[in-house]
Amino acid sequence: MQTIEYIPVTVDKSHIITIGERLYTESIEFIRELVNNAYDADATVVEVTVKKDLVEIKDNGSGMDREGLIQYFNIGSQYKLYESKSPIFKRERIGQFGIGKFASLAACKRFEILTKRGDFVGRVIFDKEDWERIPSDWKIPLEILPLNARQHDGTTVRLLGLQREFKVEDIETKIIEGTPLKAPEFRVVLNGHTIKPRSLSGHIIPVLEGTPYGPVTGEIIILPETAASTENMGIEVKVKQVTVSREFFGMETWGKAMTRVRGDLNADFLPITSDRTGFIRDSEEFRTFLQTMEKVMEDVKAVLHKLSTKREGRRVSRALNEALKRVYKSLAKNPDLSPFGAIPIAGEEEGVGGAAVVSEKRGGNEEKEIKPLPPEVKDGGLPPLKKKSRRNPLVKKVTPHAIVKRIKFGQTGVTCCVDNFGENGPEVFSEDTTIYINKDHPLYRRESKKIETHVLNLTRLITQEIALMHSTRNPRQAFQRQSKLLKDALIDD
Repeated sequence: MQTIEYIPVTVDKSHIITIGERLYTESIEFIRELVNNAYDADATVVEVTVKKDLVEIKDNGSGMDREGLIQYFNIGSQYKLYESKSPIFKRERIGQFGIGKFASLAACKRFEILTKRGDFVGRVIFDKEDWERIPSDWKIPLEILPLNARQHDGTTVRLLGLQREFKVEDIETKIIEGTPLKAPEFRVVLNGHTIKPRSLSGHIIPVLEGTPYGPVTGEIIILPETAASTENMGIEVKVKQVTVSREFFGMETWGKAMTRVRGDLNADFLPITSDRTGFIRDSEEFRTFLQTMEKVMEDVKAVLHKLSTKREGRRVSRALNEALKRVYKSLAKNPDLSPFGAIPIAGEEEGVGGAAVVSEKRGGNEEKEIKPLPPEVKDGGLPPLKKKSRRNPLVKKVTPHAIVKRIKFGQTGVTCCVDNFGENGPEVFSEDTTIYINKDHPLYRRESKKIETHVLNLTRLITQEIALMHSTRNPRQAFQRQSKLLKDALIDD
């Protein structure tokens, strides 16, 4: 006959401390955990004090009574899952596993809890050495204090006997990333100053996507190129307003462009690891989240490309403007080299001195007038070319991103168009009095990285085509004409 015996399941006391110490990747995580506990308790202000031998987290939340303290030390309690909203502000409670308080034991020898709720004031001191001294004793002493031991409801947690020193800036970073600072009626004060959530300026892309498990909300910000940085790269993914991890969503292949993308997304349905530093990535919820983000990131990439193209257009426009002014100056010095005839002096025709006007298009049809500068250089569509018998013109149309400027010499002039004509296309070519410059050409791309070489290269190409507008029977003579024009264009008076 078979007999059945029962073996008791036991847990060594020391394992409670081991879990707390090892569950969190950094011992500093306990501060974030304690601040979030205050948020769950409907606190409006949490004061964090950091000294060489002390860390204190004090809140004005609902506090705990005797039953609350018993619940507080119930490891792995499901209480916050069943009571998922706080009673006063109806906040989505962040805490889940109840083990975070023991993470502090990786940094200190003991922690003290002083709490008040209504007519109850109690203090609990958890000492690591005392806890491990008697293996069979699982009780922690609770001291009932008089009502005047604490004025208002709330909880204070003090960490004593620190085994390491914490930097205030590290704690501030952890609080910014790991606590709901943007929540209404909630503020965290660190050593006397209020911690502000990160604020980034740039092009904002709002995100609101639905999934079968819940919404994905937030915003993605494309920083200006001047603010691009390799620090804190990626998009913060939050659960219940707390950053769990930074994700790149395929931006690793974007090159330098990824340094401009930041943002934060809220997806409360995502399952997280017990230390709240990552997601359960093989879950169906996370896979669905990634699929949703694929579409979002396609839109982000398109906007980023559009912004980059717009900025590139402004940069090319400035360089072309400067190059044309230099060409005008050179032709004024060398009227015999001008294929357009002598350039009129100021007052007789437009194009010299204060009579010239520089204008740049600023999106749409809006024009912004800049102070008068020589020569007259204007943006706009390509002028109508004289009809020729040529059947196959080199260019039939330009792209929407083309930069077009015209420089006038009395009644005539030349139009310059900088556009994409392919990496294997010609570096520069002309149609009648229109000069086309190919910004896809490898040499153009190399020289356009710096403004000085960009202007020089554009001036070289424009003077080359102007020199060729004379009779081209003698190539050496055309080269000499260009050399003279280029020298006078680039040498300052």
